[in-house]
Amino acid sequence: MTDHPHSRIIITAFLTILALTAFAANSVLCRLALGEDMIDPAGFTSVRLLSGATVLLFIASFREKSPSRPKGGWASSVALFVYAVSFSFAYLTLDTGTGALILFGSVQTTMVLWSMFFGERTHPTELIGIAIAFAGFVYLVIPGLSTPSLTGFLLMSVAGMSWGIYTIRGRGSHAPLLDTSYNFARTIPLVFILVIFSLKDLHYSATGIWLAILSGAIASGIGYTIWYGALPYLSTTRAAVVQLAVPVIAAAGGVIFVGETITPRLALASLLILGGILMVISGRYFIVSKASRSDRSA
Repeated sequence: MTDHPHSRIIITAFLTILALTAFAANSVLCRLALGEDMIDPAGFTSVRLLSGATVLLFIASFREKSPSRPKGGWASSVALFVYAVSFSFAYLTLDTGTGALILFGSVQTTMVLWSMFFGERTHPTELIGIAIAFAGFVYLVIPGLSTPSLTGFLLMSVAGMSWGIYTIRGRGSHAPLLDTSYNFARTIPLVFILVIFSLKDLHYSATGIWLAILSGAIASGIGYTIWYGALPYLSTTRAAVVQLAVPVIAAAGGVIFVGETITPRLALASLLILGGILMVISGRYFIVSKASRSDRSA
């Protein structure tokens, strides 16, 4: 990626938008498959991870190996597996938008706390943006907390914490494709264990399998590679907050593809979330630029 500041910002923004769209697609695909009972959660997770590993390793085989021999790590692979399993089972009882909101609210909380614990400096405009985005999240979720089951809420929260850990570990990636490929490949033994313990509940249809393959090969495998490519250029705080755009995209996808309804509350919450994200991403840049111009003119 070029070192020119403006070009780097544009490319990072483009990669981030692609990755967030892929994350939202996962929610829509999973909810569509499980909501119509086209496949069971364990089966969806297994096909998703296996197809992701297959496609990524195939693509990686055509790429020159890095001298540093990056291969991800077992901790990342376990976090990926826990996220995928919890995510699938949670969507048995959650609709698309609510599930995505719980997921990325948990992601944001995990990553922001991690950032604060390890002393990453946060600009005041970022703190204001975080507060606005999270207020939008709370405004949308609180009235509906009695609707989804406690099990679904807890499972999606675990999925969010696991995804937050996976994201944090990905910030150090210098070879996104290879790291993501090996992270997926290491989940295969865990997938076999999952299948063994879920044999009596396994059921599937051709459509359910294809939805899981799309989720694994495209939305997960390629989407996570793109995300790993953007992460080195995002602070932990920014990486956490921008992901709150995913529930908005996922809710829109739920309306279009799953037949769910959009409400005035969702629209207002979306504006708050996206406005807060805009402050987090752009606030520091404009204030620092203004201060820099003031120093030069002094």
